[in-house]
Formats: sequence, C-alpha cells, structure tokens
Amino acid sequence: MATPKDYAFMRRALELAELAAERGEVPVGAVLVRDGKIIGEGSNRPIGNCDPSAHAEIVALRRAAEAEQNYRLPNTTLYVTIEPCTMCFGTLMHARVSRLVFGAKEPRAGVVESQMKLAEAGFFNHKISVESGVMAEEAGRLVREFFHDRR
Repeated sequence: MATPKDYAFMRRALELAELAAERGEVPVGAVLVRDGKIIGEGSNRPIGNCDPSAHAEIVALRRAAEAEQNYRLPNTTLYVTIEPCTMCFGTLMHARVSRLVFGAKEPRAGVVESQMKLAEAGFFNHKISVESGVMAEEAGRLVREFFHDRR
C-alpha cells in the first residue's frame, strides 16, 4: 500500500520527468531512496547523452552506486514515473533494489505488470516488492502530452 512518503518521492520523480521533456527526451523520472533520503535520481537522457541505456532508472542507479561506492543498492526503493522496461528491470535486480514504486503502466514495453510480469518470475535469485499506480494519471498525462505535441 502506498504511503504519503511514496507520493512525495513520486512527485520528485514527476519533476524530473518534466525536465526530461523540456530537453526533448521522453518524460520519465526516477528517484532512488534509502532510509527516507534520496541517494540517486535521474531522468531520461538517451538522446542527449547518445547512450541507449540512459533511461531514468539507470541514471538514478548509476548516481546512487557511485555515491555509495557499491554496485549493490539493498534496502532501497526506486520511484519511477513509468513502468520499467526489460533493461531497467534487470538492472534493478542486479543492484538488489528492494522495492519498486511506479506510476503509469507502459502497455507495450513494461515488463513488471503489462507484459512479462518479471517481478513474479521464479528464476531470479532476488525478489523486488512492487507498488504500481502511484500518481499514474499524472505520469501518464506527461507522456501522452509529450507525444501529442510531437505529432
């Protein structure tokens, strides 16, 4: 069940998504939190960074791992505005993120609930707790408006 803190951190992720949109990137924002403090955050940057892996989740995890000087990020929660793709979910698993909170579903490429339901897969040696739909309307609206304006 989502908590008031979940909404507060998701609001920050939405701010980061808006910054991505201003740069012409798909509006996705992510915030990694441990013990109530942000340890990494990011927004989509694949175009600007010329890096196909620079999704918001990956950027947030990289920043946190560098700050923590550890590629493992246990006891953390990742807040992301849109349901993660395969690459991002795999990275969450490798980093040992404990909990994922996301806003809007991504019906085509989301792999947590929309497609492959990877969070429920039994073949991983790590389990991530998932909370979906937190501020989904706001997150979905950002993406819809972004693509509407581009057409």
